Amino acid sequence: MPAQTDRSRADRPRARHPRGRLAAAAAAVALASGAAAGLPSAALAAPAAESTAAADTAPASGTKPAFSFAVIGDTPYGAAAAADFPSHVAQLNADASLDFVIHVGDIKNGSTVCSDAYFAQIRADFDAFTHPLVYTPGDNEWTDCHRANNGAYNPLERLAKIREVFFNTPGKTLGATMPVTSQAGLGVPENVSFTRNRVAFAAINVPGSNNASQPWAGLGKTAETPEQAAEVRSRTAADLAEVRQTFAQARQRHDRTVVISQQADMFDPTYTPTPEDISAFTPLVQALVDEASAFDGEVYLFNGDSHVYNSDRPLAAGSTWLARYGVRGATDNLTRVTVDGSSNATDYLKVDVAADGAGGKGEPVLSFRRVPFTQ
Repeated sequence: MPAQTDRSRADRPRARHPRGRLAAAAAAVALASGAAAGLPSAALAAPAAESTAAADTAPASGTKPAFSFAVIGDTPYGAAAAADFPSHVAQLNADASLDFVIHVGDIKNGSTVCSDAYFAQIRADFDAFTHPLVYTPGDNEWTDCHRANNGAYNPLERLAKIREVFFNTPGKTLGATMPVTSQAGLGVPENVSFTRNRVAFAAINVPGSNNASQPWAGLGKTAETPEQAAEVRSRTAADLAEVRQTFAQARQRHDRTVVISQQADMFDPTYTPTPEDISAFTPLVQALVDEASAFDGEVYLFNGDSHVYNSDRPLAAGSTWLARYGVRGATDNLTRVTVDGSSNATDYLKVDVAADGAGGKGEPVLSFRRVPFTQ
């Protein structure tokens, strides 16, 4: 019998990739240098409203980046991937050009147990990062833990455990310490923001399963419970406050770019969603339209969830996503990037940030390419 899917809809076929066996960290470090060049780059697709091109962006020729970071997500999925994950961490550690790493959530697949022991295992893996690690939770580690094959947990209890295990020191990243501004005062310590070289970053807890609003069927629920609805409202309010404050501060500082990271793919191009799939994302989509359109610079949204690398502009004028969400306005300056995940998590996305003053002259502030994991 096939494993239960991560969503209420059936998964589409995914490309399968062979996985190597766990190797010593030293071997991973040695092999990492061979992957530094990354996968072949291509020009970013034209800014059409719904381009589904999965092309990497080409960095400006002859220009040294101001800094670089990596984005990963939907990993590790399953026992084999969990065994490989330490070697992936070692390869990321070996990339000395990285200033930090972002994990956009889903530290397990949707059909395995959400146990304390597993959380502790992943926390130990995260502690091995020698770069600062910014992690935002995904639905598989809390929202969907009501499923019988996940242990039939109360998702709100699992969210509390995630916060206890991974966000026990608010205001500091995992891995190497980097100070961040946390919403711990609002009870959402996983929502953080920081800035570097006139680029504003925010990571927000926006999971799949319709922003955690789908019924807890594994606990016998057929509709959203009052306590579930209250959590969605309070967390969404914190998410919106984080987004709005990040943009307000970016405008005040005259930042070049705003980068938002979250788990949910609110614009998955591989299926046609129903309101039950996406309706709870609407306030955030409207906030992104409002804030990005009022920002004189580039905006990027990095997410996981749908597992297949993609870059597009889902909120540009003419996009069908605007009508699906029923939002007002449009914005052409937001680029959404989905990172590879699940069986496709065989690479990390390396993002180079142009030196201050280099962007805006025919070159983007951010350019990115996939770098293969070498085992």
